[in-house]
Amino acid sequence: MGGMSGPYLIRGSVSLPEAELMWRFSRSSGPGGQHVNTSDSQVELRFDLAATEALPPVWKERALERLAGRLVNGVVTVRASEHRSQWRNRETAAVRLTALLAEATAPPPKPRRATKIPRGINERRLREKKQRSDTKRGRQGRDWG
Repeated sequence: MGGMSGPYLIRGSVSLPEAELMWRFSRSSGPGGQHVNTSDSQVELRFDLAATEALPPVWKERALERLAGRLVNGVVTVRASEHRSQWRNRETAAVRLTALLAEATAPPPKPRRATKIPRGINERRLREKKQRSDTKRGRQGRDWG
């Protein structure tokens, strides 16, 4: 992975618009060392979900609904500070944001269709259950104490 990889695909042909990403860099917390307090390696990536035109309206609605707890004024924020180099943290943050959006815009799962359990299977289950209870009942040593 050399350099910043291009447009971050969310799903299909929809990608994160570079122009709408707001980056902020700050010093990472954690143990110090040489050079550590001078480099702004923590990355904060903000994306205005409420105002964006990059997502299909249906997706946008879905994402706003699902990420409601994470949004501040319609803006979703992702932080990354695990790497020591800023651009790797940028990559991480961008990947995280795309994953978040991909998950939030995914179509709802198909409703589960209830199916009837075949009678044979049910009977077998009850038979095995009874057998098990007999086995356990036999272990309660009342008579040979």
